[in-house]
This record gives sequence, C-alpha cells and structure tokens, in this order.
Amino acid sequence: MTALNVDTVRRALQKVMDPELGRDLVTLGMVKEITVTGDAVTVAVELTTPACPLRAQIGRDVETAVRAAGARTVKVEFTANVAARRTPERARLVGVKHVIAVASGKGGVGKSTVAVNLALALQAHGSTVGILDADVYGPSVPQMMGTAATPARAMDEGRITPAVHHGVKVMSVGFFVERGGAVVWRGPMVHKLLQQFVEDVDWGTLDDLVVDLPPGTGDAQLSLSQLVPLSGAVMVTTPQEVAVNDVVKGCAMFDKVDVPILGVIENMSGYVCPQCGHHDPIFAAGGGRRLAEEVGAPFLGEIPIDGAVARGGDAGVPVVAGAPSSQHARIFMELAATLAGRISQHVLTPRQPPDLHVVA
Repeated sequence: MTALNVDTVRRALQKVMDPELGRDLVTLGMVKEITVTGDAVTVAVELTTPACPLRAQIGRDVETAVRAAGARTVKVEFTANVAARRTPERARLVGVKHVIAVASGKGGVGKSTVAVNLALALQAHGSTVGILDADVYGPSVPQMMGTAATPARAMDEGRITPAVHHGVKVMSVGFFVERGGAVVWRGPMVHKLLQQFVEDVDWGTLDDLVVDLPPGTGDAQLSLSQLVPLSGAVMVTTPQEVAVNDVVKGCAMFDKVDVPILGVIENMSGYVCPQCGHHDPIFAAGGGRRLAEEVGAPFLGEIPIDGAVARGGDAGVPVVAGAPSSQHARIFMELAATLAGRISQHVLTPRQPPDLHVVA
C-alpha cells in the first residue's frame, strides 16, 4: 500500500472535480495546504466565492478521495477568495472584482427590489459589496436602502465617497436630487454621470458591484457596457408574456455588446396564501423558464409575491436585512449563491477560441 503523505493526498485530490467548473481542485489552485499527521489529514480548500452553493458537496468529495488514499480522519478547512473578472490594461474599477448588471428591459417587474436584496444576500454570504444605482430617471435604491449609516459626500479634487447602507456601499443620483424632482437629461449627460460614478467614486476594494439598471435598452445600458467590463447581467422578469417579450430585447442588447447573461430570475411568481398554502399564479406561470430557454441562459429561480418584501423596500429595510430568517430572505440567499457560482464558472472556464477558416 502506498504510504500516506502530502504527494499521495495531492494525487488523490487531482481526481476531485469542481462540480461547476469541471476541472480538478489541484489544477484550479483551490488546494492551498495539505497537512498529514500519521493517518490524519487536513486539507485547506480555497473556494472561488464565499457564497459557493456546492461547498458541502466539495467537502464530501475531498473527504472521500483522501480516505480512499489511506487517511482515517479527514478535516476540510474552507476559505474563499473571489475570482476576479478579466480586465484590460487601464481598466476602470480596478479594485472591484465583479460588476454585475441587474436589468429587465421592462419597468414594473421588481428589478430594483431584486438588485438590493441580491446585493445584501451576497454580503450575508461573506462578500464585500457595493450598489451603483444607474436608474438616472427613477432612482429607487436610496428609498429601498433607508437612512445611510454614512452619507455620500464630495471630497477634495472632485472625488466622491459613497454612502454606506446596511454595510453596503451605495451611490445614486437620488442622493443629489430632491424628492419629487425630475432628472431631464439627454444621453450624453447620462453617460457623463455614469462615468463619474465609475471613475470618481472611491469604491475601494469590492468583491461585487451590483448595478441597478433602468428599464429598456437605452443610454444607461450602452454607457455602462462601454465604461466597464461587465462580468455579466442578471435579467429579471415576471411570468406573463408581455414582460418576457421586453426582457428578450434586453438580452439581445447585452448579446450585441458581448455581455454574458448570467441567468434569469422570475419575480412575482404567484402568491402563496400564508393561511392555507394555496398557490395562485396571478401573472400566469413559467415565463421566466421559457425566457431562459429561449435566450440560452440558466434559470436562477423564482420569487413569489409577498407583501413583506414590498413593505421592507418602502421602509428602507430590505427583507434580507430586516427578516433574514424569512422564506423570502432564504430565497434571495439561494439565488445569490447560485449567481456567485455562475460568475465563478464564467470567469474560470476558458473561452473557446473562434473557429478559424484558413484560405489557401
């Protein structure tokens, strides 16, 4: 029988695959340390995100492989280091590992509610998170995030310090416009504002910057795709066809600017009666899944209607922060974990080179 040592354990771990990335943990650099003391082994595994949805499976697979190599006791210690997006030289937001656009193509689907709760869920999983409210004409994030623990403020030399709400850095034009005031700007002004929010705001070091985009496929979406290399977009829809049709157009816009669709979330997926448990599909059913199939993107999940979610947004305490043990908070935590896994998969999976046709 082969003696149990660091090399034999490492060879055993070369057979353990990351379930999402399809490559072994050693090749991916996720095995950071192996300690062998007699027949006891400790393996330090660095996950690609603290929100890894497959942590338990990876732990079981590591233990099984190391026991098969001869260990009697196995301890798996997890850490996490978010894998960063690919960035060109002189890239903006160099301290931000991922920029995630939350978009819809249509208003009224609860996109801002999804964006703020996803951001807070990513934070609850252990990521450092910011929110950029890019909805210039109808900024909702300041209302939904409530009173700032630290308000946004202008610094010397034109720099801006973002506000901090519930531990999340936030920037929005809503901080600078009076309630009820209208922002009447043409495209170049929108681009200039977003450029300032990207270049002049001291975002610092973040794992994830969640961007709440306005409805449609206009200036804000195009400007953002030009200003920063997006890690991808999350598309939010409601089940009915009138919403799905518009979101399809939003997906097509991102495809044209080479931004991957990380997944589709179906919001307002029926109402579940708290007394009897009856599920009523108020806005039809299945639109999100059909959309995901049509555009070739993963379906991340469904969020049923709950008045507590709307009330939390109105009160400035999103459900993930105000009721973390509630069903809807758990749904957002699951969605955030799935999303984090998708981002890691996109970043760490090598892109296939295009087919080259050589003409003799």
